[in-house]
Amino acid sequence: MTQAILLVGGAGTRLRPLTLTTPKPMLPVAGQPITEHQLRRARAAGVDRVVLGTAYRAEVFSERFGSGEPFGVDIAYAHETTPLGTAGAIRNAATMLTAGPDDPIVVFNGDIINGLDIAGLVDEHVRTGAAVTLHLTRVSDPRRYGLVPTDDAGRVQAFLEKPESDDQIVTDQINAGCYVFRRSIIDLIAPDRPVSVERETFPELLRMDALVRGVVDDSYWLDLGTPADYVQGSVDLVTGRAPGAQTTAGAQSLIVDVASVDSSAVVRGGTALDAGVVVESGAIVDASVVMSGVHIGAGARVTKSAIGVGVRIESGAVVTQAVIGDGAIIGARTVVTSGARIEPGAVIAPDSQID
Repeated sequence: MTQAILLVGGAGTRLRPLTLTTPKPMLPVAGQPITEHQLRRARAAGVDRVVLGTAYRAEVFSERFGSGEPFGVDIAYAHETTPLGTAGAIRNAATMLTAGPDDPIVVFNGDIINGLDIAGLVDEHVRTGAAVTLHLTRVSDPRRYGLVPTDDAGRVQAFLEKPESDDQIVTDQINAGCYVFRRSIIDLIAPDRPVSVERETFPELLRMDALVRGVVDDSYWLDLGTPADYVQGSVDLVTGRAPGAQTTAGAQSLIVDVASVDSSAVVRGGTALDAGVVVESGAIVDASVVMSGVHIGAGARVTKSAIGVGVRIESGAVVTQAVIGDGAIIGARTVVTSGARIEPGAVIAPDSQID
């Protein structure tokens, strides 16, 4: 029996304006909230109890997931009234665990999709007797991340800040946001104050000469922190590139039964259409996330974009690599270009150009 902590308290500022109304872990990818995908994968790995570490809009999670019965896991909720940092959030959530001091506790970040063999990571942790075992992944551009070099036996040597120059890149291995802690190690984290797992907890364990191991796994991994990566994660789930897809590998779209798509419209590129979406004649929706209640007018084009709940995109409008907040109206023939973010409820006049 394995227990887990899922950290879902972040405000998701990089995904605004979508997260002004919905917590990032509750944003849909391939038709389901990110957290729902993670709960299903945790259950498949043998996890039977999950503590959700909540903060921002905490009530949304309990309303959606309740006690966890539909997912085959027991769900408990630990709320942060003030921000506690990554390790502080883990320590706060651990008060809801029922595991013993030597039991393994899986910890997930709430904004990552990966193909990791979670059960295998737990087995490796138990086999080696590590204090903490980290999932590491290799990236092509390590400058965006903190680095985690390991020795030949997988023992972590250091936790390094983001490199500022090429000569500081000593490895392409990064912290992939999934850990297995021995329960007693979590209890060493100072309670009721902000603590960083990357800057305080892990380096302190190295100073104590505790066994901190890294397991490098090169399967699918994506941090959904930016709009482009959020949309890509949904596309990858729809097309079967990411694990946990609900569609056939190679699918071009995921359209729920209650969406309405005109026979002359084109929905492709891994697009996900949620409930109540209407796509009128001649419209093209490509590689996008389209949330519930959206109306896309005749001849409109939506490409590589995230479209919030209840948005209306009028006839002939063009939306490219943009984020449209809930309830916004994009006027007819308006062009919304790459990188634009439209606030919730905004009304954009016809024939506008939004950069």
